[in-house]
Amino acid sequence: MKRLVLAGGGHAHLSVLKSLGERPERGLDVTLVTPDRHQYYSGMLPGFMAGHYTVDQCRVDLEPLARQARATMVLARAVGLNAVERSIALSDGTTLGYDLLSLDGGSAVDAQGFEALYDAFLPAKPLGPFFERWPKILAAARRAPGYALVVVGAGAAGLEMALAAAHALRGASAVVHLVGPSDAFLAGHAPSVRQRALACLRDAGVQWHAQRAVGVAPVAGVHEGIGGVALSDGAVLHCDALVATTGAKALDWLRTSRLGVDAKGFVTVNAQQQSTSHADVFAVGDCCVRVDTAMQRSGVHAVRAGPVLAHNLRAVVAGQALHAYRPRKRSLYLLACGPRHAVASWGAWSAQGAWVWHWKDHIDRGFVQRFSVQPG
Repeated sequence: MKRLVLAGGGHAHLSVLKSLGERPERGLDVTLVTPDRHQYYSGMLPGFMAGHYTVDQCRVDLEPLARQARATMVLARAVGLNAVERSIALSDGTTLGYDLLSLDGGSAVDAQGFEALYDAFLPAKPLGPFFERWPKILAAARRAPGYALVVVGAGAAGLEMALAAAHALRGASAVVHLVGPSDAFLAGHAPSVRQRALACLRDAGVQWHAQRAVGVAPVAGVHEGIGGVALSDGAVLHCDALVATTGAKALDWLRTSRLGVDAKGFVTVNAQQQSTSHADVFAVGDCCVRVDTAMQRSGVHAVRAGPVLAHNLRAVVAGQALHAYRPRKRSLYLLACGPRHAVASWGAWSAQGAWVWHWKDHIDRGFVQRFSVQPG
């Protein structure tokens, strides 16, 4: 029996578990390591924040999916890896040996010093804690006059989360700020998409600051003197809560794993999503970087790479040829805008309206439904 360890319950591993459930692989002993029995779907996070979805509608229960795949599920977080000894250390103090390892544990948010805001700091990842904490932030914002919510990060995630927060807080006296350098605002999207997004921000009353957030700053009488976000132009925004979407940071333990990593600590993989240093290790999603092509960090790629990963893990066991994951030249992005309204972005083409939101809603609900197994 070969021991396959799936470290992380990410989007791609959902495809692996579903594949193994539909067609078990003889001679393969599978263990899923995950800190949470649920996989939260990132595409539905803005809708959850805005109040369109319940938490249960946005997540997949991994336990019945793992049971169907005949996989043992271990509720723990991977905290260390020795790729030479083929062992992975877990947060519960145990270690697991493996013959084949797949990493799909995501990344951390590059906090850039915002941790000094203590309980007011809410990183977008990991998703589980965010889903748990957002209702408390929302309740506090609705109660406190003049509550200031600052979203840092000018990419698609920052835009969607700022608009979702503004929609959820409509009628309250709260103020929502979006902070990010102008050259990073929806970088990679067409000018028409950025124009549509700016109009949505204006309509929602979100205050857009085309500046870089450089850290925290003191504000008298607020949270022991720390309650502001310093901007690159010298201004300081009062901040009762900060949502950080400031880019991906590699998990610290990957640097000491003996795997090949890039300068930022992300696992380097080839077109087959296979480690460039250890053929018995695969990695997908935000924990890795392709050496053969440039790809944006997006859940789209983790989802599409899932079936390829499922094939390649089987192929290693069977001694068959591996498949390459070839990202499309352009991806379709459906950007939620707070209310049931969205902007579509595909290359130079863009559109917006309620129909785009319903299109996105159909895709997102379908994704969760595809991997949901009724307990039994």
